[in-house]
Amino acid sequence: MQTFFLEPRWNKTAPVSVEASIDICDGFINANFAVEEALCCFCQDKEWDGEAVWQDSCVEIFLKMLSGNGEYANFEFNSKGVCYAARGKDRQNRIELSKSEYAQIIRKPSGVFTEGDFCKWALSVQIPGILLGAKDCDLQNIEGNLYKCADHAAKPHYLSAFSINTPKPDFHRPEFFLPLVLLVRKYKTGSCQNNQE
Repeated sequence: MQTFFLEPRWNKTAPVSVEASIDICDGFINANFAVEEALCCFCQDKEWDGEAVWQDSCVEIFLKMLSGNGEYANFEFNSKGVCYAARGKDRQNRIELSKSEYAQIIRKPSGVFTEGDFCKWALSVQIPGILLGAKDCDLQNIEGNLYKCADHAAKPHYLSAFSINTPKPDFHRPEFFLPLVLLVRKYKTGSCQNNQE
C-alpha cells in the first residue's frame, strides 16, 4: 500500500489536510481518502452520479488507461461517494462512464463530522481494473495523480499528490502522472473486494 499526503497547489494557504492510500488487490484499485478541512472549504450539494462533483468538496484519482492509446480516466467523488468519471485523451474530448460502469465502482463514505470550525470525512473506493482496460489484473505499472478540490466552496482550493507545473489549476495534465503503486498484492478472487484488512 502506498500512502500520499496531498499538498496545496497554486493557493498554498488552504486549510485542508488530505491523506490518501492506494493499493491493488484482486484486479481492483483501492483508494482511501481521509480529509480534514475548514468549514469554509467544505461544500456538499451533488446527489447523483454524473453531476459536477468537483464543485463540491471532492477527492479525485486520475489514472492512465492501459490500452496504450494515450487516454486517461478521471474518477471524482464528493463526501457522499457521488461520482463523476470519464475517459479520453484531454480535458475537452471525454466519454462519461455508462450507468452500468458507474455501478461497478464500490464506494464507502464515512459521513461528515464537524469539530469546531473544521469537518472530517473519509471515503474508500474500489475501481475495477476492467474500467481501465486491464487484462489479467495487469495493474502493476498504473500511473496517475490524486487530487482534492472544491470549486464552489467559500474558499476554493486545489491539492495534489504530485506536482503540476502549470500557472493555474489544471488536473487534466497526464504528463505529470507518476507511478501510484509499487507493490501489487495477489489474492484469490473476491478476497479483498470488501476491503476488510
